Amino acid sequence: MPPSVRAVTDLPGLGLRRLAGPDGRDRPVRWVAVSELDDPRPFLEGGELLLSTGMRLPADDPVALDGFVQRLVEAEVAAFGLGVGLSHAAAPTALVEAADRRGLPLLEVPAPTPFIAVSKAVSALLAAEEYDAMARGFETQRELTRAALRPDGAGAVVARLARALDGWVLELDPDGAVVHASPRGAADRAPELAAEVAALRARGLLAATALGGSDEQVGLRPLGARGRVRGFLVVGTAAPLDRTAQSLVSVAVSLLSLDVERDDPADVVRAGVQRAALDLLTAGADPGALPLDGLGWAWLVDSALRVVVVSGPAAQRTAAVEALRAAPGAADRVVVVGPDELTVLVRDEPGPLATATSCLVGLTAGGSGPARLADLRTARQQARRASGGARAAAGARGGGGTAGGPVRWFDRLVGDGLLAAVDPQAGQAFAESLLAPLEGRRGDLVGSLAAWLRHHGSWDAAAAELGVHRHTLRDRMRRVEELLGRPLDDPDLRAEAWLAIRLRTMDTTS
Repeated sequence: MPPSVRAVTDLPGLGLRRLAGPDGRDRPVRWVAVSELDDPRPFLEGGELLLSTGMRLPADDPVALDGFVQRLVEAEVAAFGLGVGLSHAAAPTALVEAADRRGLPLLEVPAPTPFIAVSKAVSALLAAEEYDAMARGFETQRELTRAALRPDGAGAVVARLARALDGWVLELDPDGAVVHASPRGAADRAPELAAEVAALRARGLLAATALGGSDEQVGLRPLGARGRVRGFLVVGTAAPLDRTAQSLVSVAVSLLSLDVERDDPADVVRAGVQRAALDLLTAGADPGALPLDGLGWAWLVDSALRVVVVSGPAAQRTAAVEALRAAPGAADRVVVVGPDELTVLVRDEPGPLATATSCLVGLTAGGSGPARLADLRTARQQARRASGGARAAAGARGGGGTAGGPVRWFDRLVGDGLLAAVDPQAGQAFAESLLAPLEGRRGDLVGSLAAWLRHHGSWDAAAAELGVHRHTLRDRMRRVEELLGRPLDDPDLRAEAWLAIRLRTMDTTS
């Protein structure tokens, strides 16, 4: 706490004397300010020891002096110090009476004491207090760390933080349920925080919420370290937190986040069971022999589904898993985490499909066509093939994600055409290599070849499109055969030439 008015008054060597008002033992002095203004309110923040020679204070005007004191009270100054011996030989009686009446500590600063001496003395007290606060803060941080190492680490951290802040502290789970509370009665505050918890959960780990009232300050911070909100720390105090207290809260958030991120053996076992169950179902195992109800997979038996295979950086896959588990309609999908990829089984309906795919933006994903549980093996193969094509396209673009949407669906590849399955950059290189002998020749050989192929070898139709005589077109096609070294009667050449012409116009930057 900053020094009180009484502590400043009692400093040796300054000669300060209280003339009126309370002794100030409960009034902290946060700074020393000097002003000769009749109304210094615009230049004050509150908590100052305001010093003045009173050159603008009329000694014989009680109304003016009362108004001046009232303005200082409104500015919430800690005390007013009047320097005597310059403008006033002594404090005006009306000023003393007004200070008593309005409860403002009035100090006399004797003529031999310069204002700078008062400022230096208070600054020294403030620096000593700040040093003590930092030392106490460091020691409390060490105590919080030691508490975290106890068997009941999280609960001990919550209890120690509540004592340090002289307030109440809650640790909540992701749904807002109380995990630890200190003091125990603070758990009753959890229901009233439900709306704030829900809003903060949606904003992620980098968000925070502060709720201020006239008699209480409440702050909410999310817990977690790997992209997923794993809980919340709630702190309630009577006054706003200073820098030392804020640092203690940050330490507690870090310690509790580490605690909630520890691998839960039950989660590890559950993930292994899910992978094993998926592999057994893929191999054709009888669903009735597997614990589908316990896994939450019972809907697979009677529903149409799609399989999605997802790859990408580990951190993004982890974020996708958390998003899939948190998104609405969790009962309509299965998420199986593998070492290098995710496998998602989702009900083949527009709503569930849209929700699931919205969680995969930025990743590489391939999906099967509609399937039943009995077709799971084929569906997984389709998803892997579609995912492989998506990875190739993403690699050609030099980034993650899937062109045209988060998931490349196997049953829609035909609708996208053969070109959609070709690596754009590799296809462009093929086209340039095949057509290079024709480039820059008289008669636009590439354009003429394209028209001839487009009209299935019809000389008249192709010549009409080009605006040339059919004999001219025949001469050009003979030249094409000579330059390519292959006859146009070869169906492979026709197919390759048409594919090359189409690929040459593809946008490899999309």
